[in-house]
Amino acid sequence: MKTVTERFLQYVKYDTQSSEEIIVNTTPGQIELAKLLVEELQALELEDISRDENGYVLACLPANMNKPVPSLGFMAHLDTSPDMSGKDVKPKLIENYDGGEIVLNHDKNIVLSPRDFPELLNYQGKTLIATDGTTLLGADDKAGIAEIMTALDYLQSHRDILHGKLCIAFTPNEEVGRGADLFDIQKFGADFAYTIDGGPIGELEYENFNAAEAKIKIQGRNVHPGYAKGKMINSILLSQVFIEQLPKAETPANTDGYEGFYHLKDIQGNEEETLLTYIIRDFDRTSFERRKDNLYRIAANLNEKHGSGTFVAEVKDQYFNMKEKIEPVKHIVDSAEKAMKEVGVIPDVRPIRGGTDGARLSFMGLPTPNIFAGGHNFHSKFEFVPTFAMEKAVDVILKIIAIYANS
Repeated sequence: MKTVTERFLQYVKYDTQSSEEIIVNTTPGQIELAKLLVEELQALELEDISRDENGYVLACLPANMNKPVPSLGFMAHLDTSPDMSGKDVKPKLIENYDGGEIVLNHDKNIVLSPRDFPELLNYQGKTLIATDGTTLLGADDKAGIAEIMTALDYLQSHRDILHGKLCIAFTPNEEVGRGADLFDIQKFGADFAYTIDGGPIGELEYENFNAAEAKIKIQGRNVHPGYAKGKMINSILLSQVFIEQLPKAETPANTDGYEGFYHLKDIQGNEEETLLTYIIRDFDRTSFERRKDNLYRIAANLNEKHGSGTFVAEVKDQYFNMKEKIEPVKHIVDSAEKAMKEVGVIPDVRPIRGGTDGARLSFMGLPTPNIFAGGHNFHSKFEFVPTFAMEKAVDVILKIIAIYANS
């Protein structure tokens, strides 16, 4: 058997950065990693292995017991974030971490320090994998892939261990919100699934934001600035008027836990026309709807003052809180929590202040909570993962399988 660390170090060599620009299929690096995973699944003698042109990899490990138990799914995504380069990743192993600063790159003076990232102090004496400070690492979500593959390898190396049907999926384009777009739930064949895509050890998530994107179009009128008195309507200045209407405390920098927010993520424009792009996030569905209505209300009120059609709001839903789909089958969360405790991991059940493929899959009919993959500082040159956290994730996967086999 390869260790989970060996697998992870192999997978991070692949540049699988996703792209907002790719509308059809996926990026070449994701396809290359998908091909490798197909080869590994074949070597492990899984069945019904497939890879389509979009990069979705599916496989099945049939049950080896007669007792009927649920078909379990385990999923991870192939891509890394477009926010930071994933090319030529040079992982750095820090053995027996002493609690001090870790120099990632001497030449560029890039340092991973517990002063900036105090969670490092939780891992004194452990082995960490970090970057050389020029790329992200890719633990999001190649750690998840390595953990699933290592668990499968263990089962195939210990065929006396009883298990039900296991459905495996590695999906593309999660980081750009399209991982579930072309996912074939029927072909996958699971009754429910787990994404292995969370952060630090112990994370267990079955709640996420309700999410929408809003575009506020502001129409001005441009004339020569030397002759503009009483004529020019500067849309950029009007955009400030709109921005000021939103509560200043309800932004990402001022919220945490279950608190929602409005996030202004982009401004483009000139005197004639300005476009504001917001994302809206809230765990509570009623509050979420209120936030969306508030944008329309502000636009309507400002139009009364500045003229009809000056402010046009368009709001589009992106995904919803999977809690409402998972609560009816809450045993899948309870089983994951039990599995963690049985392998010595303290569960940290928390809401995801973001989205997950599991949210969309849950609303497509496949309840899918999220389990830790073990990493920290995703999408960043300061990303790192403790090797023991990946090992524990493997243990959790195997324990979940055992819990349902013995249910």
